[in-house]
Parts: sequence; C-alpha cells; structure tokens
Amino acid sequence: MKRDLQTPTGDEPPTATLAPRAELDFYDRALAELSAALTALEAWNLMMAAPQPLMRLAFRIRDAISSRFGVRRIGGFSGRRRETVAEGERLDFFLVERAAPDLLVLTERDRHLDVMTTISTAGRWIAITSSVVTHNRFGRVYMLPVGPAHRIIVRRMLRRLRRRLAG
Repeated sequence: MKRDLQTPTGDEPPTATLAPRAELDFYDRALAELSAALTALEAWNLMMAAPQPLMRLAFRIRDAISSRFGVRRIGGFSGRRRETVAEGERLDFFLVERAAPDLLVLTERDRHLDVMTTISTAGRWIAITSSVVTHNRFGRVYMLPVGPAHRIIVRRMLRRLRRRLAG
C-alpha cells in the first residue's frame, strides 16, 4: 500500500541507526499512519502478540544454518507481553539500548554483524527503522536473503497492526 509509506505532515517519529546511512550495509524504514496513537512499547506488544507462522519457520531455518557458523540461536519472537521495559533489559533476543514512550532502540550484535531496530511513534504515526553493519563475509552473505525478507515482513507487520487497530 502506497499509503503505508508516506511521510507524515509535521514531526516524523524519531529514529536511531548504528552509523550514518552511507556507512550502513543495510537500511530500511517503514512508516505507517495508525487509527490511534500508541507508545513504542504498545506497538511492540501488539505486533508481537501473535508471531506469524512464516516468521517462526524463518527463525528456525536461520538458527539451523547460522549456528553452524558460530552464531547464537535466537529462537524468534515469544509473543510475551511487557508492561514496562528499561535500558539493559531484553525484548526477546534484542537488547534494549533505549526505552522512551516514543522510541525503543533494540540491538543484536555478534562477530558477523550488528543490527539495530527502532520502533518509534509520533502521534498516530509509527516507523520501524532497521540498520545493519556487517563485519565479515558471512554477515554480508547472511544479509542477501534477510534484507529483502525483512522489508516484506516489517511491512506486513505494520499492515496487520493497522487492521487490528481499525477493528
């Protein structure tokens, strides 16, 4: 939907990235207007409440392949609801680096790549921004299928969130 990706009038949701955009190996930002304003944590809870079956399969495949290269298994998303979250805690496999009502900065880092995903809100607008810096060949190869899949998955999650809130 073209409407999912438009720029809001006024202030955009805040964001953070691992590095300036020109230094990233992957960057994606998806933006959607919702029917109601949410905090970043409320959005996380709603999006993760019922992980998509294909996501579970994708994480199983990811773990099976990546673990052979010394990458920690992450298992995917639990669907567990959180009422609060603080810096230094974990949301599933992500480390929470920043937690504010309008911004969650989540990271996962290993020897192959660093990932940062932000969920940010401004009024009824939500943005999910992901940035990746790869450290070696495995990290670059890993991102070949993950990058395009990530874009599809995030946009589907935002469409599902919009439908859920529209009731």
